[in-house]
Amino acid sequence: MEGKMAWRPRPSVDDAVEYLPVESLEAIAERLGVPPEQVAKLDANENPYGPPPSVVAALASLTDLHLYPDPDQRRPRRALAAYTGAAFESILLGNGSDELLDLILLATIEPGDEVIVPVPSFGVYLSRPPLFGARVVTVPRTETFDVDVEAIERALSPRTKLIFLASPNNPTGNLAAAEQVERLLRHGILAVIDEAYFEFAGTTLQSLVERYENVVILRTFSKWAGLAGLRIGYGIFPPPISRALWRVKQPFNVSLAAQVAVEAALADREWLMERVERIRRERDRLYRELQRFPFLQPYPSHANFILCRVHDGLAHRLHAHLLAAAIVVRRYDDAWLRDYLRITVGTPEQSERILEALETFPFRGRESDA
Repeated sequence: MEGKMAWRPRPSVDDAVEYLPVESLEAIAERLGVPPEQVAKLDANENPYGPPPSVVAALASLTDLHLYPDPDQRRPRRALAAYTGAAFESILLGNGSDELLDLILLATIEPGDEVIVPVPSFGVYLSRPPLFGARVVTVPRTETFDVDVEAIERALSPRTKLIFLASPNNPTGNLAAAEQVERLLRHGILAVIDEAYFEFAGTTLQSLVERYENVVILRTFSKWAGLAGLRIGYGIFPPPISRALWRVKQPFNVSLAAQVAVEAALADREWLMERVERIRRERDRLYRELQRFPFLQPYPSHANFILCRVHDGLAHRLHAHLLAAAIVVRRYDDAWLRDYLRITVGTPEQSERILEALETFPFRGRESDA
């Protein structure tokens, strides 16, 4: 080819460990050869009940789509201040909390800095920092998936800039203890506390933002509010960090539709919290039922999913067995989680489909009884 470019991506892009998102419902249905409504999509921690009808109505009534959205996000920030009790000035919305993670990295990282990630955890914490020039330092969690504070302290170095912590942690479902987080904060390192599943847990570390300048809280409307398709996240930031992020964010980073959806969802949160409570009840029921199967070890969860260890190296085989029944759960290929599956808590009907499929899964114990 004539005129070949000398362009090539930065080495950090060539070397990046790509975060692999789940497939869309349409792609899964096409691959399985079934209608989309027959697929039990339980791999992305989406809310099976969706948003309130009032949110759909608010979106349908939008008339100003020819205008740019408010770059200052004033109306949704006021609604979030009332919902969270945080100061209006401390709140910033993002195109999903993923964008806020990127903004924090953009405002914080210099080439050669280090980011600590207790693993296993959300894969984006591993994939994004190298793109900003950071080195990711992974610190294994304990056998019960708790944060190993002493191991993190040993991993700290003069180049450590960030620690990513999720509470509840994805995919393990357990909470970060406040005393552990405070111990880490006393080292002066910025801690990013991702509370994407806050509403399901009913507990928060938000009060730390008022006492420390090196901690931020991130949340999302993708899970509890059923708005994953609109990509809305928000953060609660101490003033110095908030000011820095406003300087680096794109002016119109959150669409008009997303801003309207935030207001409408928060105005109808009684409807939403009733669905959250349904999911909590179903989570607890499904956890008890999963304990019946000798090839599974489910872990208690404070989120809207349940992580299961699958014994005898059968995780990928069980994933395929469920997929054949048009049930999609999250599988993993990394060293920390290759023997695990994560099941999103859906409707009771979807849970029954999982339990029926598990009853027919061939494993050594069942085969020997036959």
